Amino acid sequence: MSGTTGQERNPGTARVGLVGYGGAGRGIHARLAREAGLVVTAVVARNPERRAAAEEDWPGVRLHEDLAGLLGDHAAYDVVVVASPSALHAEHAAQVAAAGVPFVLDKPIALDGAQAADVVATAAAAGTPFTVFQNRRWDPEQLTLRSVLASGELGRVHTFERRWERWRPVPQQRWKENDPVGGGLLLDLGPHLVDSATQLFGPVRSVYAELRALTTPTEDDVFLTLHHAPSDGHEVVSRLWAASVVGAPGPRTRVLGDAGAYVVTTFENDASPFEVFDDAAPDGTEGWVTRGRDRHPVPRAPGGHADFYRAVAEWLDGGPVPVDPADAVRTAHVLDVARESARSGRRLDV
Repeated sequence: MSGTTGQERNPGTARVGLVGYGGAGRGIHARLAREAGLVVTAVVARNPERRAAAEEDWPGVRLHEDLAGLLGDHAAYDVVVVASPSALHAEHAAQVAAAGVPFVLDKPIALDGAQAADVVATAAAAGTPFTVFQNRRWDPEQLTLRSVLASGELGRVHTFERRWERWRPVPQQRWKENDPVGGGLLLDLGPHLVDSATQLFGPVRSVYAELRALTTPTEDDVFLTLHHAPSDGHEVVSRLWAASVVGAPGPRTRVLGDAGAYVVTTFENDASPFEVFDDAAPDGTEGWVTRGRDRHPVPRAPGGHADFYRAVAEWLDGGPVPVDPADAVRTAHVLDVARESARSGRRLDV
């Protein structure tokens, strides 16, 4: 696949048109793109401070007031990255798809499963390729866990647990906390949690969920139980948490098998009482394999989030898509069932 700007570029490099230059656009996408060797050459931002930040970060960047202006400036970039608020993702994806520009769409790709399927169908009808920013597939803990599972050291796995818990009793004043349509932890962190589980243990057969709003207008306390489709008669159950009012976060990840367990105690330097567990960990450790009181450290697998954008550059040069958008549609349907389960109080089929 190649870009649609009409200009040749050096293989392995890519120029990015970035929609949004806030916490996600600047703090995540632009940072990872730079680390991967990509260059942000055009930005959509209205806020004067964000426009100034873009000019400081990327000298010579072309600034646009809206997406239409960016799409009218095709020669400035090779790929568009949509990092706008979640409620705008489907609308912005349709506009970029109609313009025929390859794009990266941040998660969630839409607010529900039907809308997510429409996003994929619209892009397919326009013949516009896109991928989804599921950067957590490149988390060191996820990569390390894959290697542990492949080793067979845990035996037959029966339970996967992952917690994305924070001690944040005073909510941040952002749309993610306050937008009743596109905000909330189910849409913010749920796509990562469900994607991680399904990438490891396969499709989801049924869901039980509990959702609460403790300090924000949208849910800030999420619990999901996923029953994965059996493989060779064996079923894995995933239990997933996302919460903001947790004074004792963790353990981050716990995977239980009939021959042992894999435990990651803390995550991205979030404070946790479990961090003392790692005091004796050698450098380069990513979690522990444990059996009762016995434990041994697991070497961290190589890789990181910037590898997503390295994969994007390869994709633009004809390589495989980094994340199949169909995966994001399946995840959106799981989250839809989770909402209905929380309303009904019942475990529901997907």
